[in-house]
Amino acid sequence: MGRRARLGLVLCVAVLWAGGLAAADEEGNQDESLESKTLSAEDQVKDHSTGTRVVAGQIFLESGKSDPQSEDEENFHSQEEEKENSLEELNSLEMSNLLNKDLEEAEIQSPVLTAIGGTADGEPCHFPFLFMEKEYAECTADGREDGRLWCATTYDYKKDQKWGFCETEEQSNKRRQMQEAEDVYQTGMKILNESSKKAQKKEAYQYLLKAADMNHTKAMEKVSYALLFGDYLKQNIQSSKELFEKLTEEGSPKGQMALGFLYASGLGVNSSQAKALVYYTFGALGGNLIAHMILGYRYWAGIGVLQSCESALTHYRLVANHVASDISLTGGTVVQRIRLADEVENPGMASGMLEEDLIQYYQFLAEKGDVQAQVGLGQLHLHGGRGVEQNHQRAFEYFNQAANAGNSHAMAFLGKMYSEGSDVVPQSNETALQYFKKAADMGNPVGQSGLGMAYLYGRGVPVNYELALKYFQKAAEQGWVDGQLQLGSMYYNGIGVKRDYKQALKYFNLASQGGHILAFYNLAQMHATGTGVMRSCHTAVELFKNVCERGRWSERLMTAYNSYKDGDSNSAVVQYLLLAEQGYEVAQSNAAFILDQKASIVGENETYPRALLHWNRAASQGYTVARIKLGDYHFYGFGTDVDYETAFIHYRLASEQQHSAQAMFNLGYMHEKGLGIKQDIHLAKRFYDMAAEASPDAQVPVFLALCKLGVIYSLQYVQEINIREIFSHIDMDQLLGPEWDLYLMTIIALLLGTIIAYRQRQHQAIPRPAGLRPAVPQQEPPPEHQPPQ
Repeated sequence: MGRRARLGLVLCVAVLWAGGLAAADEEGNQDESLESKTLSAEDQVKDHSTGTRVVAGQIFLESGKSDPQSEDEENFHSQEEEKENSLEELNSLEMSNLLNKDLEEAEIQSPVLTAIGGTADGEPCHFPFLFMEKEYAECTADGREDGRLWCATTYDYKKDQKWGFCETEEQSNKRRQMQEAEDVYQTGMKILNESSKKAQKKEAYQYLLKAADMNHTKAMEKVSYALLFGDYLKQNIQSSKELFEKLTEEGSPKGQMALGFLYASGLGVNSSQAKALVYYTFGALGGNLIAHMILGYRYWAGIGVLQSCESALTHYRLVANHVASDISLTGGTVVQRIRLADEVENPGMASGMLEEDLIQYYQFLAEKGDVQAQVGLGQLHLHGGRGVEQNHQRAFEYFNQAANAGNSHAMAFLGKMYSEGSDVVPQSNETALQYFKKAADMGNPVGQSGLGMAYLYGRGVPVNYELALKYFQKAAEQGWVDGQLQLGSMYYNGIGVKRDYKQALKYFNLASQGGHILAFYNLAQMHATGTGVMRSCHTAVELFKNVCERGRWSERLMTAYNSYKDGDSNSAVVQYLLLAEQGYEVAQSNAAFILDQKASIVGENETYPRALLHWNRAASQGYTVARIKLGDYHFYGFGTDVDYETAFIHYRLASEQQHSAQAMFNLGYMHEKGLGIKQDIHLAKRFYDMAAEASPDAQVPVFLALCKLGVIYSLQYVQEINIREIFSHIDMDQLLGPEWDLYLMTIIALLLGTIIAYRQRQHQAIPRPAGLRPAVPQQEPPPEHQPPQ
């Protein structure tokens, strides 16, 4: 068998062998796409090697000492596994040696470039070769005006004049075209990244459009998504679909994922969940993180696939690893979740967004020297959110002003910024340490936590685990989440303290209550592996899902909201639909809400069925309003047939699980009318009363419903009783006495006399017509005071 054939066989065996290991490894190992930060090759190896743990975004090697409980379990199986492990190591070593040997041979047999045309057509290129007193180890375009690559076939070109082209003319033209496209693309990206004005971003997309027309893959990806969402280009679903199909043919994971989304949501194509699943799978295999996230949600919720917690765990964990690796000391992205339905139904309720005039008011206070306003605005610009864009320059300025005024919180955050480093603030451990020390001396927990990090990792000071532990404990006692997180990490890894998984779990839980992403990540890892707790796939998936939803793609929530507020419902609904596919419950409910308002991007007959689908997904994630909407859709027959029984089930679920007053009121009404359930006025009253107790807002409608119910109950009672039968059982002599008839006749006579007297007075008091009344002198009393004539 030839070397090349043997190499092919070895590579096939190696792929199958690696695939078997990958199936056993729940973490997976995929490259990141969608412009997300990637791990280095060394970190990837460490992340998946045995004896390592990813905690707090750091990779720690396990110490030789193991937990007593796990040690007992290992001893129980050690004898049976010893031979198996030895055999596996031997096979792995042999396979590795064989693979390395053949790869070396393959490198030796690398293809030799053959000169095309010139003075040495068909001869092999000689590398290096000497040209103009300079050695070239590869083909060059130097010395040619047309930019076509060439090589010499002997060492000294000047002496022998033996040369030829390294490419055909067609290949040369294609290469130059791609280089031109790359230059145009880089120009567009530079404008896009360096500007914040809408007009400049639109200009940048014109460059990207030009590059896309020249078949530049990354430019086509950018333009196709811009056309899909209406970002700085006019929204055009059909054009974006054509670009996605072209990208898919070229093997682009972004294109495959987006085409899967179009088939899943039925935009520009006939909806097909089977095709969507295929494209999502290819996108995930290509390393697209959003495709992994979508598949994780689908396996978790059982959408188009059999429900599988373990499969969902695999996908979500892979994405969470990348999200956690992006988290810096200053924290992650702030995710702003605004519900459109709540905004409309409760206009006075705060959405979490800061109004422009309120921001200007705080800026005015900060300029006047208000330290609290300076610190608040600094934090707002450092992390972004609440309608404010991230701006490290302004954050640094506000913190600097407050720190000069002696504010310890500002000093600590300046320390964070110097420790992390950015385009605005140069990284400096010494400067960060000075600020952390000043803040810590004033008892500030942020400064204490920063000082602990410095001693833990040796940033500007020698590594000292005892001091790190001391400062983390001080910060944690004051409730600072970073201190709690790092303290949990030290207990988890046994750094500077005896390893204690229960203490680690305690501090991770405390940090998660403060919303720290890495706390959720570490808890997910513990529940996924059963470290310190009983293994729970369901809990691990929910925690990993929470981490994944904090990725940079969550910024699309704010973009979609702004599109909706600007009146562009079509752009907003497409963005919400993609986020809904990723499993964002708030995006599912917002997409359903916009579809409920008859979005024009979807056919009129399809709005209610699609809205019903997304209300259903949002309800399954525990959103009360969505559950009530499902009941309403089945009650009125929106997007489905009228089904009172199903409506009753949804209202009951909302009542029992979320204690919704609206659901209780609806249940009372259905019991009153006998819709979907046997009519029962007593149960109707009970549910009305429960609704009034659950919410003060329900008291007025409940009062009116109970009044109506009382009238109905009275009428039903009168209908059910027999009047004659009642009177036949009444003994009047015993009830009123033997002469009750005389009393009754007297009462009737008195009533009759009273009526006659009243009628006579009414007749006498009738005024005469105005034309017949005689003129009355002014000195006389008014006519109404004169005695009747």
